[in-house]
Amino acid sequence: MFAVVHTRASIGVSAPSVTVEVHLSGGLPALSIVGLPETGVRESRERVRSALLNAGFEFPARRITINLAPADLPKEGGRFDLPIALGILAASGQIPAESLAQYECVGELSLDGALRPLKGVLPAVLAARKEGRQLLVPQANAREAALASQDDVLPAGHLLTVCEHLCDRARISPVPAATLEGSVRPGPDLADVRGQNVPRRALEIAAAGGHNLLMFGPPGTGKSMLASRLPGILPPLTTESALEVASIHSVAGLPVQDGDWCRPPYRAPHHTASSVAMVGGGSSPRPGEISLAHRGVLFLDELPEFGRRVLEVLREPMESGEIAISRAARQVTFPARFQVVAAMNPCPCGYLGHPSIECQCTPQQVLRYRAKISGPLLDRFDLHVEVPVQSGEVLMQREGDGESSAVVRERVNRARQRQIERGAVNSALGGSDLHDHCRVDQAGETMLSSAMERLGLSARALHRILRVARTLADLEGQQRIGSGHLVEALGYRKLDRQQTRNAQVSL
Repeated sequence: MFAVVHTRASIGVSAPSVTVEVHLSGGLPALSIVGLPETGVRESRERVRSALLNAGFEFPARRITINLAPADLPKEGGRFDLPIALGILAASGQIPAESLAQYECVGELSLDGALRPLKGVLPAVLAARKEGRQLLVPQANAREAALASQDDVLPAGHLLTVCEHLCDRARISPVPAATLEGSVRPGPDLADVRGQNVPRRALEIAAAGGHNLLMFGPPGTGKSMLASRLPGILPPLTTESALEVASIHSVAGLPVQDGDWCRPPYRAPHHTASSVAMVGGGSSPRPGEISLAHRGVLFLDELPEFGRRVLEVLREPMESGEIAISRAARQVTFPARFQVVAAMNPCPCGYLGHPSIECQCTPQQVLRYRAKISGPLLDRFDLHVEVPVQSGEVLMQREGDGESSAVVRERVNRARQRQIERGAVNSALGGSDLHDHCRVDQAGETMLSSAMERLGLSARALHRILRVARTLADLEGQQRIGSGHLVEALGYRKLDRQQTRNAQVSL
């Protein structure tokens, strides 16, 4: 007696197909599972046996062989309990085997037959749809599955409910699709910021072009406050991008709330975070902070206090938009196309340049502090912005003198739309696209050449200046980059100028 059940494994943010083959033969009663099962899968023997008996089914007193194909794909967790149980019931004739062909199923069984929730259900929903099959999931995952449902997700709370459906005695109603459009709850408003006109302008530019932003200034000037307002002026995620983000959070066990469906994610790890916490990893690779910030913002407060190794591992994903985690048994790639916003003090004590508090640091201490951020990493920030101390009169204003997030977001959306029509967000322009869309006149070329020599700019920094200038032109609705755009873009490279002065002093 033989039965086949379709299910899904979980590898990174993908859900590869797994076929559960169940064979009942003569011999002493035994149950063996083959096909590269991990410990959690091998333990399913006892869970499935107890669940079948407690649900009122007969557990066959036969030799049962279960093959999880393909054999070279690692299988882990309790997600194979339900397909194994259904395979045993179909092979023993307790449910019709032919009814399983149009379904896929995932679910961990409790000893009484109830279905427990799983991580990574959303990728399985999307993958099953491509195969043209409906997916049976635990009832507790129904709300998450609704984000991608198209009347092809069937939730069940118990093994008996699934069997009644397969026997056509009591049909399971599909999960209704969640209402996604406009599902964004209001967040912190940019109008709460008092003063800080230049940083506010830089924040708008960063949102419009997807640029990385580094803010520096004394403690308490509003760097973290400004960073927390960035998601509120970013364009809402498209349905496709929102599904990518939700799939990553599903794998990490962080289901997306309905009101946050279209909001770009915002992650702010502490500066004591390890490199594994930042980029992901573990014996069973899980996404790290940079992947959880995919299509959103990664805020790094107190940037020089992060470990050097942690900062350096960010360099590659900041360019490539993905992170590959290699282990002995497998390699997993997670998406990581995030926008970095970082904040730092100007010196170890934090008060260098403060109008009323004297800095206690020596020049050597300041140099060592800033040297914690390598040149290649600093190059990857498009905007360097000083956040100065504001006067008490400005801070005590009852109403801010700046625009609200909604007003700024409208301008950002229009600038982004121009970029989408060209084919890419400005921060991602490269190669021939950079040359075609970021052309400057002869005066602009002379200005940039002079700036490169005086500031010692790298080719990467030059390209970032051109991308920022392109964004400035888009915000103004201009087709060509003007000299004013180049001057403003160069003004956002303050740390390059400070590094040049420091190098001259050291010489």
